Amino acid sequence: MPITLDATRQARRNIAGTAIRTPLVRLNGEADVYLKLENLQPIGAFKIRGAANVIANTDRERLMKGLLTASAGNMAQGVAYCARALGIPATVIAPDTAPETKVRAVERLGGKVIRVPFEQWWKAFEDRSYPGIDATFIHAFDDPDVMAGNGTIGLELIDDLPDVDAVVVPWGGGGLACGIGAVVKALRPEVKVYAAEVATAPPLAASLKAGAPVLVDYKPSFVDGIGSKTVFPRMFAFAEKLIDGSIVMTLEEVASALKLVAERNRVIAEGAAACAVAAALSGKAGEGKIVAIVSGGNIDLEKFCHAVC
Repeated sequence: MPITLDATRQARRNIAGTAIRTPLVRLNGEADVYLKLENLQPIGAFKIRGAANVIANTDRERLMKGLLTASAGNMAQGVAYCARALGIPATVIAPDTAPETKVRAVERLGGKVIRVPFEQWWKAFEDRSYPGIDATFIHAFDDPDVMAGNGTIGLELIDDLPDVDAVVVPWGGGGLACGIGAVVKALRPEVKVYAAEVATAPPLAASLKAGAPVLVDYKPSFVDGIGSKTVFPRMFAFAEKLIDGSIVMTLEEVASALKLVAERNRVIAEGAAACAVAAALSGKAGEGKIVAIVSGGNIDLEKFCHAVC
């Protein structure tokens, strides 16, 4: 397993005061669909949990050299937020497709953004470093401390809804889904945990079908918080143990869910979060009480209006 319950419980103590305990609410008009509102975190997304936990477990002297991450937006904001609180520099390697809204948010928090081509950005993920920068690298997903921080969401939702039947989690790199999955499966083995992917970039679904990580075409869209060209081998190994399947939704279905949660609950969700809601509503996650992880709300408002109108 990627993490233990003990590590996740320690993470909950580590991040108290930085990340908040987010509410679990019903999707209005849907008796058995619930929303875990990570869009209400101080940075508007769940990534603050993992970033804060890594920092809590890192040597203070090492931290003073600064923080580094490779991110399209939300982990970048989590790292920049935590760095500002510590008074240390934060550098973000971002793909040139990163949404301007997220880039500007990082810069407002004092982070330095270096935009590079997608392939160079992906290499920073793999290398866990960037030439010329000596800083603590915080991986967006493939790190046990990051996953333990994410797993605190699982602790909260089991506390709040112990008779949950299924949890649907957006799949980006897998750190959120595997972190939550490890906790949910440890506490309630019978609960199903599904990944949610968008049809324009669904590497997990293709890899699960093939029995090994495979390459897929990646097409950028307003669903920018999830989707990539492949699955990291270690994350795939975790997914095979923890994830009961991947539910792939079309851009049109994601846009409909985006509009639905705005109309019903007055919640602004980003594309990745709306993908989980769409999957929860699709019937493919089974019957009973289903929780959709609303992973974030950092969507460019022009993109939001275009998607819902």
